[in-house]
Amino acid sequence: MDHPLYPESSAEIARKRKELAPAQLEAFQHFSRAVFADGALPLVTKQLIAVAVAHTTQCPYCIRGHTAGALKAGATEQQIMEAIWVAAEMRAGGAYAHSALAIDVMQPQHGG
Repeated sequence: MDHPLYPESSAEIARKRKELAPAQLEAFQHFSRAVFADGALPLVTKQLIAVAVAHTTQCPYCIRGHTAGALKAGATEQQIMEAIWVAAEMRAGGAYAHSALAIDVMQPQHGG
């Protein structure tokens, strides 16, 4: 298979996004700058959160971009890996917690 599942980001893709929805792109870029501005949380913490969320949502572009952003903001490789492990625990924990739904269905009152 010569066609990658996730194409490399390119100037052409960026141009097409802007062409198809310029107002939405501008709003998203403004929103992103506001979200990642220093505030109650410093940029490095926000980038580590983004790395964890990117792994939970499994967005390869976000994983690459926010890992680079975290490094640029001063995060260590160990901090990034710990953030990834937090994401893994949360994803596994969600499956475990939602087992309550299956257990509920298996209860006698549901005819299980």
